[in-house]
Amino acid sequence: MFLFVVFCYFYTVTRALCNDQSRLVQLTQGPVRGYKDPDLGIYSFYGIPYATAPTGKDRFKAPLPAPVWSDTFEAVDKGIVCPQSNLMNILPSSKVTKEDCLIANVYVPDTNKTNLPVLIVVHGGAYAIGWGNMFTPTKIASTEKVIAVTFNFRLGPHGFLCLGTPDVPGNAGMKDQVALVRWVKNNIASFGGNPYDIILSGFSSGASSVDVLILSKMTKGYFKKVIPESAGGLSPFNVQLDPIENAKQYAKLLKFDNVDDIEALENFFKTVPYEILNSGNVMARQDSGTVMAPCIERDIGEERFLDDNPVNILRSGNFEKLPTLYGFVDMDGLFRFPQFHYWKNEMNDKFSDFLPVDLQFKNENEKEEVSELVRHFYFGDKPVGEETVLAYIDYFTDVLFAWPILRSVKYQVEAGHDQIYLYQYSYVEDSAPFIPYTNVRGANHCAQTFGILDGYWNDTIVDEKDVSEDISQQKIFLKEIWLNFMLTG
Repeated sequence: MFLFVVFCYFYTVTRALCNDQSRLVQLTQGPVRGYKDPDLGIYSFYGIPYATAPTGKDRFKAPLPAPVWSDTFEAVDKGIVCPQSNLMNILPSSKVTKEDCLIANVYVPDTNKTNLPVLIVVHGGAYAIGWGNMFTPTKIASTEKVIAVTFNFRLGPHGFLCLGTPDVPGNAGMKDQVALVRWVKNNIASFGGNPYDIILSGFSSGASSVDVLILSKMTKGYFKKVIPESAGGLSPFNVQLDPIENAKQYAKLLKFDNVDDIEALENFFKTVPYEILNSGNVMARQDSGTVMAPCIERDIGEERFLDDNPVNILRSGNFEKLPTLYGFVDMDGLFRFPQFHYWKNEMNDKFSDFLPVDLQFKNENEKEEVSELVRHFYFGDKPVGEETVLAYIDYFTDVLFAWPILRSVKYQVEAGHDQIYLYQYSYVEDSAPFIPYTNVRGANHCAQTFGILDGYWNDTIVDEKDVSEDISQQKIFLKEIWLNFMLTG
């Protein structure tokens, strides 16, 4: 008995398995215990702090180091999410909003294998909503071929207000993502992962995050492979063109009018309660932009996440050329169908208001001329309406997702990148509903992601038993493709 206890004690120093239902891992911060999912055969470690979100008047600064502990950290799911708007009513009642919300979730196969590749998933949500486990990579981890990580990062103005001042330099949410990547690099070997084989993946705005993470000097040398799904770094919503003006617009949404006094504007943001800070709606803009997103930072003497426009970085060729699996869905633009009835008349009245925000013009006449060419390309001589709803979807597919990816790929290939795999996803289940006013079915935004990750959405678990045999086979096929890329590049 004494020998058994001694054996168990020494085994727990790295990866204890004395109790098959839990696993103890020794991190640089202290010991962490995760628990086994008997159905999936994986150990889940929830809610591990990977950094500390600064508070008070420092709330917009880069993350602080993660906490340390001596007692065992019980890595159970406490439902922690970052402060965010819930105007779309997607936040389950079980979630707990906390200012200090920078947590990671690690999914480890029940295997004695070590040096496994590591998949990091960046969640979507237009940089304004979401949490790490909106969708989970549990089924991928259960293949025993990879370890997977999801995580929270600061959102909306909390993560992306950018004033270029020492207290509000910008890109706090992206610096959270960098902190997570560094945490994984330093700790994943304790879980059995390979810190030199990190695969970075993301969907929607998470894919846009991925696309700029690989351009940042802060993450150079951290990644082995990249999988951006249904968005890219050149999407019009991905980089703020005028962050000061955006900050003013957002402050006005929150009923603060003294926006031309930058000191007063900054003080307002640093002191306004979180429930008010996150109450502005910036999710659906006619110009396909967003008020809060990554920005090009001013040099204030500290580490910058992004010091130039992604277009310039790509054209320069000064970026890591990693094996990349890019893709979009043929009807990603269904993402904008909820606005169809509100926008169709406005598009007919002034289509130029719906040109992407990153298009620049010499004058208003040139803008209107280009607007007419674009409108005619998609809609011909017909108005935007029920008869042309598919053209409406195509337009927003191209503006928001497809063309920014294709443009990025074009620049990368011209810069000598020869390890890019590009796909268009169009699979639709026979039972899928028809698009209104048509007899056509279409794959929606991030449809490929939903085939790969598993759904914890409004606390509803999507079980393979609840879907058709056809879509189950499709999900298996997708996982095989993605896993092949993760393992071989």
